[in-house]
Amino acid sequence: MTEQANKEELNTNEKAEAINQEEQPETIEEELASESKDASEAVKNEEAPDTDTLLKKIAEQTDEIDTLTKKVDDFNNRMLRTQADFDNFRKRTSKEKADARKYRAQDLVTDMLEILDNFQRALAVETVSEDGQALKKGMEMVLSKLENALKKEGVEEIASLHQPFDPNVHQAVMQEDSAEHEAGTVIQVLQAGYSLNGRVIRPAMVKVSS
Repeated sequence: MTEQANKEELNTNEKAEAINQEEQPETIEEELASESKDASEAVKNEEAPDTDTLLKKIAEQTDEIDTLTKKVDDFNNRMLRTQADFDNFRKRTSKEKADARKYRAQDLVTDMLEILDNFQRALAVETVSEDGQALKKGMEMVLSKLENALKKEGVEEIASLHQPFDPNVHQAVMQEDSAEHEAGTVIQVLQAGYSLNGRVIRPAMVKVSS
């Protein structure tokens, strides 16, 4: 009885092992194929995106793009205005420095013009003595050096005699009828006028024909 029982138990174990082998997948490929099939079915079962939701997201992104574009445009405009202001400031500063260099001697030149007038009036006096002639010659030399020094600084005498009257450079102090000149012509210069590097620092005092 014992031997028979042992044989039956062996047969039972062999059958159970055979069933277990049948239930397991035959290969790894079959197992992967099964998993891929399950994944595909899961994707198919997912719901398609809602159209309204997509349109809403697109509209939001479009608004955000428009806002960012406007900010960039505003920044560029501010940058251009700042650059233009800086360029204007630089040009204005450069002009002021150039003017300061050109007209730095204006006050001194204005004072020197009075000395120049005195020399010219003194030289207009006629002299007959030798001492007077010698003195006059020395004054002419001083006057010449003074005029050259002023010219180097950019001082020029304003052309006036027989020129049309110009209120920008002339100061009319007298009028006189003249058959030889057209009305409004400078017929006599009472005091010479001068400019410094193109700027009038003293208008000429003149007599004008009427």
